[in-house]
Amino acid sequence: MGAFVAKVAATNVVTPVPMSCVAGSGVFQWNQSTRIVWTGSVIDRTIMEAAFADCALPVNLSPGAKAKKNVIRLERVDALPFPTTSDEAYRLSVTDRDICIQAVSDAGLYYGIRTLLQLADAEQGRVPATLVEDAPRFPYRGVMLDVSRHFRSKEFVKKQIDLMAAYKMNRLHLHLTDAAGWRLQIDRYPRLTELAAWRDAPVWKDWWEGTRHYCEQQDPKADGGYYTKADIKEILEHARRHCITVIPEIEMPSHSEEVLTAYPELSCTHEPYKQADFCVGNEKTFEFLENVLKEVIDLFPSQYIHIGGDEAGKASWKTCPLCQQRMKDEGLKDVNELQSYLIRRIEKFLNANGRDLLGWDEILEGGLAPNATVMSWRGVDGGLKAIRAGHHAIMTPGEFCYLDGYQDAPYSQPEAIGGYLPLEKVYGYDPIPASFTPEEASLLLGVQGNVWTEYIPTAEHLEYMLYPRAIALAEVGWSQPRNKSWESFRSRVVEKVLPDMRAKGYHPFDITKEIGNRKEALQPIEHLALGKKVTYLAPYWTNYPANGAETLTDGLRGGWNYNDRRWLGFVTDKRVDVVIDLEKETTIHSVGADFMQICGPDVWFPCKVVISASTDGEHYTTLTEIDQEVKKDDEVSFKNFGWKGETKARYVRYQSFPDPKRGGVHFVDEIVIQ
Repeated sequence: MGAFVAKVAATNVVTPVPMSCVAGSGVFQWNQSTRIVWTGSVIDRTIMEAAFADCALPVNLSPGAKAKKNVIRLERVDALPFPTTSDEAYRLSVTDRDICIQAVSDAGLYYGIRTLLQLADAEQGRVPATLVEDAPRFPYRGVMLDVSRHFRSKEFVKKQIDLMAAYKMNRLHLHLTDAAGWRLQIDRYPRLTELAAWRDAPVWKDWWEGTRHYCEQQDPKADGGYYTKADIKEILEHARRHCITVIPEIEMPSHSEEVLTAYPELSCTHEPYKQADFCVGNEKTFEFLENVLKEVIDLFPSQYIHIGGDEAGKASWKTCPLCQQRMKDEGLKDVNELQSYLIRRIEKFLNANGRDLLGWDEILEGGLAPNATVMSWRGVDGGLKAIRAGHHAIMTPGEFCYLDGYQDAPYSQPEAIGGYLPLEKVYGYDPIPASFTPEEASLLLGVQGNVWTEYIPTAEHLEYMLYPRAIALAEVGWSQPRNKSWESFRSRVVEKVLPDMRAKGYHPFDITKEIGNRKEALQPIEHLALGKKVTYLAPYWTNYPANGAETLTDGLRGGWNYNDRRWLGFVTDKRVDVVIDLEKETTIHSVGADFMQICGPDVWFPCKVVISASTDGEHYTTLTEIDQEVKKDDEVSFKNFGWKGETKARYVRYQSFPDPKRGGVHFVDEIVIQ
């Protein structure tokens, strides 16, 4: 890349970073006389028009012209002159006489054009001579939009397709169904859009904390919406022209309150507003799901149909006579295997109709369906497990890919569901663990950013959460790690990407005003308990193990959220109760620990903290008891619970107690003893 870095990339223009760039000599001047021609196999003009649609330079499409100079030539070829297995690869050659883009597919030509436009726009049409040979690292580079919690118009969806495609993303996953609203016209079941698409509060949080009721479409209070089949066809055609595949998600067996209110006979109790899970023992459930999926398959051409599969409570299945009978008839030992029965049966239906099943990593529970692909969101373990069992996986772990979390200091941002995911952390994600063999790596299809919209009520807010973090994931999915540079990427975002977005009417976060992480997390802390043994009289929560047993004395303070692997979780009915051994009797003057509170995801302060000291490990003296009223709020809050004074101790016991009215989780980062 050497010469190209000096002459072109230094101007911070090409995003995502191409695989290989070599500078030539001279400049191509794109002007009013420049013609765009194509040769070789049949090229789809509508895709080429879409690629050039936002070009600020003259676009003279002349497919049959024979010009030999001042020409941009598009060529569909049988193979490219560099090693690649991707049908999205391209070769872009710029000389002072002409520009040639070669690819084996229209998608490859589209991406070559998008690279050319970035080079040309940066120099007002003076394109430096260069040779770009480029191919994506992963075949799947996606974004998920949750249009259930807050419905977004077809125009909004098309607008995001434009920007995604400009940065070489190729999958749009639409979360079309959830408790908050059903968003797709299904002719066979009109109540899904007459009732289940509408609710009595426009803002999800108000609805969730209020009635959680649905409305008839004609009700004056009704808020929501859905896509007609004509809307979807319009979105799909727009996506096709931009080389993006739209993947529909129809949730099952859980997150289905809206369905089970419109059609309560599909739940275990047959009562509206009572159930979130389909009744797997009821044959009518499968009749409904298959009828819905038939219409989805007829509408969407995507090979994958996403069926959700996450967070099923399964509570009623344990007592439902139909579910229990199904388990007996099928020889299923528990409700996890009952969920697997549903997933496998739906997969057989999809496969019989020429489609493949995609689901969140909970579909692994009870055994994975034979041909299913796993979308790993609860960390990376689900994806690793699926791959090591020979299945494909797509990585979308919350720690790196949940774009609905705070992207800067929470106090400076609109309310979010929680999390802290700054741009640099997104950019630094590598979906392929170092432990993978080449065969395992080949089963990892790619990466996806998810935007759940519980706390994102407006279109402008959704774009603010998406960008520029989605662009970071675009580079994670496209570019080879050896070519990536955080400093270069940030510069490109500031100097080119954000100004372009704003000029086109998008509403991105301004990275130049970023505050950054919590100050306590920036430097390790020295204190008397550093590296000392901690005995856990009540166990920590293995779902959030941070640095394991060493977390509370490893010298690392936590950042703005518990997803940074520095906050140790404790399920509050198993309170924090630990003893730190200072190894020798020591004079101490303070003991303290920080707790966080984020009420949305059920993270709470304790209502009581007790700190005790002992010289022999058997007889403890209470240093302080701290009581406080735990109040619900909408903030991300931090509070230190500690003692100051003077005493001699070898052992320090630290206990926290949950508010019995709240439940939830305690998170602690470090017990600091001075």
